[in-house]
Amino acid sequence: MKSTKTKNENRLTIMLKDFIKTNGGILIALAAMFLFLSFANQYFFTSNNMANLFNYFTTNCVLAMCMMCVLITGEIDLSISSFVALSGIVLCVFLNRGMSFGISLLLTILIGALVGILTGTVIAFSGMPSFIVTLAMQGVIRGSAYIISAGERISSADEWLFNLTSKRYLGVPLPTIIILVIAVLLGLLLYRTSFGKHMYAAGGNREAAIYSGINVKKIVIVTFAISGALACLAGSFVASRVTSGQPSAGAGYEGDAVAAAVLGGTAFTGGRGTVSGVIIGALVIGTLTNGMNLLEINAYWQQICKGLIIMLAVMIDTVKQRRSN
Repeated sequence: MKSTKTKNENRLTIMLKDFIKTNGGILIALAAMFLFLSFANQYFFTSNNMANLFNYFTTNCVLAMCMMCVLITGEIDLSISSFVALSGIVLCVFLNRGMSFGISLLLTILIGALVGILTGTVIAFSGMPSFIVTLAMQGVIRGSAYIISAGERISSADEWLFNLTSKRYLGVPLPTIIILVIAVLLGLLLYRTSFGKHMYAAGGNREAAIYSGINVKKIVIVTFAISGALACLAGSFVASRVTSGQPSAGAGYEGDAVAAAVLGGTAFTGGRGTVSGVIIGALVIGTLTNGMNLLEINAYWQQICKGLIIMLAVMIDTVKQRRSN
């Protein structure tokens, strides 16, 4: 009994050390941001502002998880922001036709997965860079949202559409519970299954992965299916907050998702990334966005700031990889 207990304690100690080693820097940055903003603006820690920060965090966190999965395999998905628009439109169309909320949400997520499969198949079998394919799909998906909605917002009075982001269980917001469930499932997939290990292998050294018998094409297709499904869930969060689907929703969200993933330790070149790191990265980006809005920083300067953060994070990751190699 004692030896088993000691082994478990040692394992937890090692996991904690690894977590601090991997995420210590970004946690310090997050704490510094909270401290600075609490003094810089009196409204930062108000309940209304924390709700605004949380609302943005939940959407970006799910999108960052999409981006993490794809980046781990050595690819990138720029179409996730368009899924935010399409999913909101499709969800409201289903609801307005009398479907239950549960069925409507499942069908919306399924559509995201199917479009993701299509994207992944094109990338896997054509040899085209995922950057180009997903950039093209971004236009296709958003254009589809405009066609379905005729360029107008589609509202829905469904009670559960509103409840998706406003409902609480034991005082915990429903989106928080959903994110925790996704985090656990992704963690199990990445760390406890052969498929997850193959994802890291495909991104770390694709040629070696192919030679070792890993079906890299299958990995890419399934990963993009996961990305599409989760992106549609994130879009459902956005639609829930405004009880409508809008064809312009989510524009530019892919940049924040990339920033959150890379800040959270996901390698832009593939082969590395953790769920916990991405959650922290999304919280940093959410806090940064919220803080700049509170300080009334011009939206154009905000874009410049986020762009520089992405560039800096990628540069740091590149230097780390060169040193490790």
